[in-house]
Amino acid sequence: MTVFVGFYFGGWLIQRGIDRIGRGRGLDEELVRFLGKAARVTMVVVGSVCALGTFGVDVTALVAGLGLTGFALGFALKDIISNLLAGILVLIYRPFGRGDRIKVAAFEGVVQSIDLRYTILSDDDRRYFVPNSMLFTNPITVVEPRQPAEAEAGAPTPAQPPKD
Repeated sequence: MTVFVGFYFGGWLIQRGIDRIGRGRGLDEELVRFLGKAARVTMVVVGSVCALGTFGVDVTALVAGLGLTGFALGFALKDIISNLLAGILVLIYRPFGRGDRIKVAAFEGVVQSIDLRYTILSDDDRRYFVPNSMLFTNPITVVEPRQPAEAEAGAPTPAQPPKD
């Protein structure tokens, strides 16, 4: 039981570390959250298998079963996994950002949000939820990059002392 608790606590520490590093480097919050949770779940699964091994359970059959289950789930969820991985790549490489007007396939609009599974474009009164895998299989045109915030023109002038 101590082995499982150690791995669980280790997963929690790794998740917090990923959170701090990601936020400190200005990475996308959604990406940081996903990576932290993935690391924590991985640690809990590994800890569970190790804990069962210390209790004398033969874990080779369990690991083989987990491998087959992972293969079946991967095959069944290939589109979702494809969108998820494409979303991670979009968040890492940032070919466009929020506020950019882009065109991909038949969709054109201003990027409102970039999630792990889809990117939300809006144009007039319509919102398009474009799967991220489409962003990697079709050319993207950045029609209009976001405009940086305009700074006030001119520099402040120092006050002149009154003349006698």
